[in-house]
Amino acid sequence: MNRNVIIVIVLVVLVLLTAVQAIQLSALKTQISSGKVNVASAGGAGSGNNAPSNIQDLNKLQPMVGGC
Repeated sequence: MNRNVIIVIVLVVLVLLTAVQAIQLSALKTQISSGKVNVASAGGAGSGNNAPSNIQDLNKLQPMVGGC
């Protein structure tokens, strides 16, 4: 195949993917504005510590052995 043909095919695929994502984004914005999307809160109730639980879990890890 000609190199230019391959480049055109790749560009067409990228443009099609971009169009699909734009349509999905538009649909998501419509759902958000109409209230059909539930938003989850980030954080638990009243632990008294504002650090996310994954940071607390990192303090419990053993030091790395080996590696760079």
